[in-house]
Amino acid sequence: MKAQLLLVNGRVATLKGFSSKPQRGSDLGKLGIVPDGAVAVTEGNILAVGSLAEVLAQVDITPETKVEDVGGRLVTPGLVDPHTHVVHYGSREQEYELRLKGTPYIEILKAGGGILRSVQHTRQASVADLVSQSAKSLRRMLEFGVTTVEAKTGYGLDTENELKQLEAIQVLGISQPVRLVPTFLGAHAIPAQYKQNSDAFVDLVIQEMLPQAAKLSRFCDVFCEDHVFSVDQSRRILLAAKKLGLGLKLHADELAPTGGAQLAVELGAVSADHLLCVDSQGIEALADSNTIAVLLPGTSFNLMTGRYAPAKEMLERGVAIALSTDYNPGSCPTENLQLIMTLGCLKLGLTPAQVLAAVTINAAHALELADKIGSLEPGKAADITIFDADNEAYLPYHFGINHVWKVFVSGRELISRTNL
Repeated sequence: MKAQLLLVNGRVATLKGFSSKPQRGSDLGKLGIVPDGAVAVTEGNILAVGSLAEVLAQVDITPETKVEDVGGRLVTPGLVDPHTHVVHYGSREQEYELRLKGTPYIEILKAGGGILRSVQHTRQASVADLVSQSAKSLRRMLEFGVTTVEAKTGYGLDTENELKQLEAIQVLGISQPVRLVPTFLGAHAIPAQYKQNSDAFVDLVIQEMLPQAAKLSRFCDVFCEDHVFSVDQSRRILLAAKKLGLGLKLHADELAPTGGAQLAVELGAVSADHLLCVDSQGIEALADSNTIAVLLPGTSFNLMTGRYAPAKEMLERGVAIALSTDYNPGSCPTENLQLIMTLGCLKLGLTPAQVLAAVTINAAHALELADKIGSLEPGKAADITIFDADNEAYLPYHFGINHVWKVFVSGRELISRTNL
């Protein structure tokens, strides 16, 4: 078959062999490196990967083939950000000083700040407003090498505005190149009028929001936490979502060990996210399951909690780990997944190879997309990030800058920083 694009002379991290199962335990960090590698692309998909000789033996090179010498740079799958709140309106820098003074996040939330402040902003915005602001963030993510992003709702907290967020995600999926995975998070916080009767809001989510949101969503998520949604309430919502054909996700054990991880495993959730306070029973449950632990060290860093998810214990016990930004307007306002990779090393104790696997193949598993993205293998989408570095350790080591040289989505070159 004819190659339309041929990348040569790269250090190619294929992440091959894990499309049917995530990397875990001693497998985490198996990058499948081809030291002097090549990648052939046609019709938006990967045609062949390997040494140049191996690739040339499998594909036809014609005068129309674009050949790109990447100069020994690191070639990886497009990065995957599997937990974000990218579609919202406004920002919350007004709360920054409160947090710097040590005010706990839950206290800000109780006072009408936090998520509820973003709800106020988002309700006042139009679909066009949401699309305009979110498109800027998605462009930044793309510039940092991210080609697939999970996008949650959760700043509407009523049917009209939750659907408005989903409509914005739908428009963004068409109007800009980053792949979007829509997640309904109507149970993100309890609106003020339901504070004394949260079960009534749960009923609203199940009976009114979910049937309509399911038409535009891939997953359903719930903020299962003390002072938000209990394990029993979360179970009710997620079971209803499952009946409607949605995959399940869960904000779990972020502020206290509430049993969220165990609930995620019980219901067969694709991922349990945050997990700062997960207990040993929760870790054991995750280790014996297919549920991915999506860790969000940027949130701990920004909230100055001093507490991070016990990644090394999870790894030792066989939990499958992914990393994500948790980009949102309050607890982690950054689109920089490369920074999260650094925090994965410094704060979670993972190696550079492990964090790269956690933001590619394992992150793809956290979105049930590992058969299409997350590794460089024939037949998969040609989502490719090339870094201006010759090894994977340099990315988290030289932190705070953008290492991207080029980014391709479905074989199209969308970012080029060749003047580096």
